[in-house]
Amino acid sequence: MADLTFDKAAAAYGRFMGHWSRLYIPGLISALQLRPGDRVLDVAAGTGEAALACAAAVGTHGTVIASDVSVAMLRIAHAKAADQRIAMLASEGQKLACAPASFDGVICVLGLMFFPDPLAGLKEMHRVLRPGGRLAVSVWATPDRVPLVTIMLEALVHYLPDERKVIERVFSLSDPRHLASLIEGAGFAEVSATRATRELHFQSFEDYWGPVEDGGSRASAPYRELPRDAQENIRAEVRRRLGAFASGGRFLMEVDMLFAVGRR
Repeated sequence: MADLTFDKAAAAYGRFMGHWSRLYIPGLISALQLRPGDRVLDVAAGTGEAALACAAAVGTHGTVIASDVSVAMLRIAHAKAADQRIAMLASEGQKLACAPASFDGVICVLGLMFFPDPLAGLKEMHRVLRPGGRLAVSVWATPDRVPLVTIMLEALVHYLPDERKVIERVFSLSDPRHLASLIEGAGFAEVSATRATRELHFQSFEDYWGPVEDGGSRASAPYRELPRDAQENIRAEVRRRLGAFASGGRFLMEVDMLFAVGRR
């Protein structure tokens, strides 16, 4: 689910994907219907954006645990959460090191599609929720609605053919009916999957592409191993594709996620 390359890219990932995921997290947390004092588990927490927002929702008497397979990600999350009541847990999403029925809410932002077995991960989330507890999951919508990701990946596939498999994995849960069916199959009730749209702003080409070159994408390491001329060709192709979103000296794009919720 995560690898050494992804660990090394943790800081850049936080500046890129972690930064933009903040726009969606309030809506996802609203679906959890958290109350002061609740216990919440953030699965595949990354650099902790959702965990921080959950901590604000449950207050000083609540508990938030940020769980991720990447220790490097958790170190960054821990630094952000220095003054918050957030515990860090290095754990795989399909084998959570948590007691049954121990949480009021479970959240997973942009992580489930990377699980080797998403259904197994959802069953684990169901296991650790108390009866009546709520699940909130986000994944990317269809590729045509996620230019944030497709611009870079489609530009890479000519030189890095294996990125085609990454594209398939990234969008493997983009059908809301399939996603809802998986969640129901894990034992959840009152399941729904809806689309959430946000507008993302990039001040320049480097604002978009810089974090990728610094390690903010799973493709960053193989990209940096390419010959210089191949890297320049990819940059030119990304710049061309990004141009479709130019507006007043910057770049604006609408990007969709799917929000899925369920109750144990």
